[in-house]
This record gives sequence, C-alpha cells and structure tokens, in this order.
Amino acid sequence: MREAYIVKGFRTAVGKAPKGFFKFKRPDELAAETIEFLINSVPDFDKYWIDDLIVGNAVPEAEQGFNVARLISLMGLKIEDVPGVTVNRLCASGLESLAIASAKIKSGMADCIIAGGVESMSYIPMTGYKPVPSYNTVSQGKEDYYWGMGLTAEQVAKDFNISREDQDVFSFNSHMKAIQAIKDGKFDSQIVPITVDETYLDENLKKQTKSEIFKQDQGPRADTNLDVLAKLRPVFSANGSVTAGNSSQMSDGASFLMVVSEKMLKKIKIDPIAKLTNYSVAGLPPKIMGMGPVKAIPKVLKQSGLKMNDIELIELNEAFASQSIAVINELKLNSDIINVNGGAIALGHPLGCSGAKLTVQLIHEMKAKNLKYGMVTMCVGTGQGAAGIIEII
Repeated sequence: MREAYIVKGFRTAVGKAPKGFFKFKRPDELAAETIEFLINSVPDFDKYWIDDLIVGNAVPEAEQGFNVARLISLMGLKIEDVPGVTVNRLCASGLESLAIASAKIKSGMADCIIAGGVESMSYIPMTGYKPVPSYNTVSQGKEDYYWGMGLTAEQVAKDFNISREDQDVFSFNSHMKAIQAIKDGKFDSQIVPITVDETYLDENLKKQTKSEIFKQDQGPRADTNLDVLAKLRPVFSANGSVTAGNSSQMSDGASFLMVVSEKMLKKIKIDPIAKLTNYSVAGLPPKIMGMGPVKAIPKVLKQSGLKMNDIELIELNEAFASQSIAVINELKLNSDIINVNGGAIALGHPLGCSGAKLTVQLIHEMKAKNLKYGMVTMCVGTGQGAAGIIEII
C-alpha cells in the first residue's frame, strides 16, 4: 500500500445564504476559482498531471447538477483532459471526497487528485426542488427518514436532556471564538479571495457592474449575547429549544485540497503538510442523526489503533448546538480542543463543502500549534456519522 499526501488546501470565506455576499456567485464558478487558486499555489505545476477531480455536493441539482464536478474541472482548469466526479454523502460529502482521493492514491489508481466540496444554499434549497418521500416507507411509520434536520435536533435535545440555556451558551461561545480567530488572522492564509461582480441600474437606468473581493467569513457576530439568543423563538417546534441562533447557518462556500502519491511528491518538489490516515462512517436512527459522531469516532479510532487521548485537536461540525453538546457529553470529549476557532453555528455550514473546509482549518491550526493528530467529525442527514483522522507531517 502506497501513501497519500496532502500538499495544499484552501477554502473560500463562507457567505450567508440566501442573501449573503455569494448570493450572485454560482457554485460551479466558486469552486472553479478556488481550484484555480489552489493549482497556482504550487510552483511549476502542470495541470495535466491531475488524474481526477472529486467534488462533494449535498444537493447536486440545478446549478449544482449535470455532474457539476466535470463542469468545474473544465471551468477551473481550462483544459479538457481532467475528468470529474460528484460525490454525495450529504454533510460529509467534502470529507468523503478526500477519503476517496486518499484511497485511490494509496491503491495505486492515481497519483494526483483534487478533492473537496462546494455548496450554494443561496441557489439551491436545502432539500432540493423536488423531495419525493416514499409512500410505502412513510405508511410504515418511518416518517423520520425524511425529517428536516431541525426536527432531529429537537429530538436529540429531548432524548439527551440538552437545555435551551446550554445550547445558547454553546452558540455564544462559537461566535466569540470565531470573532477572536478572525481578529488574530487565524484564517487569513487559508482563504481564497473571491471576486463577485454585481450588475445594477444606475440613476439613469444604465447597466453598471461593481466588483467586490470577499475573503472574510460573513457569519460570526460580535454583537450577539446571551440575552439576544434567549429571546429567539424556536423554529422547528412550538415548545422546542432549537432556534436560528443555536443552529448552523445556511451558507455558501467551497474548499479543495491536493492529494498526491510519493511519486508525484518528488515530481512537484514540495513538502507535504498532512495525510488522512483513517476514515470511517457509521449509521444510526435517522431521527437522531446528530449523534452520528458517537458511532463514527470509536470506529475510526479502532481502525487507526489510536486512543482518544492521542487526538490533540477536533473539528466537530456544529450542525446544531443540541447535537454538538450531546456528542461531547456522550463521548466525554475534551471541550478545550474542540472547535477552538469557532464552529458552524458562527462560521456557517455549506453542506457538501464543510468536510473539506474543516479539514483545511484543522490542518492550518495544527501546524500553527505543532500538533500531530487531529480529527474531523460530523453528523450526516438520514442517520449517518463520519470521522477522519489527520496526521500532520
């Protein structure tokens, strides 16, 4: 078995959906520009060396349809020789893409793959334009297979006794950590500056275009506080505890990494930064999908031979505060090493992009702190969990 190395990884800033700064930026364009930046960051790199482009996407239809990965390859690389494949494991799609790339390189099927994910929740509604539940499934009392994620968050809060107050505190802390990280420039080196052109009519009704560059996450709120969060109404259940304030934000974003073999490493003559050593997925009841990491984390640790104490930093995707707290409690995780620069409640959750985005964030923070082992883990819609272990080189 060969080794697979991550040599570069970048992400865009994350925009709020559907009215944020990427509301007029198509997802294929967003991804293409991110990949172009990634390629240009490797000196003297030949695009013809890329064997494949793997793109995670949670709702691959409309502007994200028609095997969007192939279109992104054509748009971003500007050659016709690199194929593309779109991968969908909902919220873990970006991490799944990285796992597939690593596995293909380790098996000898490829030497260089670009892997990551993109999602525009401004262009595509969360469940797509035409969700069609199976009548037979629903008639058998399995409506929860099709529950919206908010209902699953309420179920987790109920089943695991997570209070509204604890959820709001968790949300507040996420924002404060993210704001501090931005002030400290923690994300500056990992974010690709993206130009957005907006067309409008001036006072003489003549068409004008203005351009603006975005390179800072839009979601974190310095002005939030516990009083503000406490006043928000539940949005999924009248008597519930899950609000817009303690849920992840609908978002737009893209993130990609370059994964190569040792042979390619020697050809491009740069040092690797990390590798995905292990990756596991797991299933559980869809109605408590937020608990996915509770199943996936022990599985990936067993696969790797590592113990939880070996993991020095964790990116736990904050789909909701209720499930994040429940996962931390159930696994008795060390909160001090989890989402140290804030999580999706503050920074946003662009679905199919998030797994790759969290990996990029994890690698940059681990290298800054001179750490060795880290983990990216997330819950996944319809009752799944995913966890990957990153080793810094």
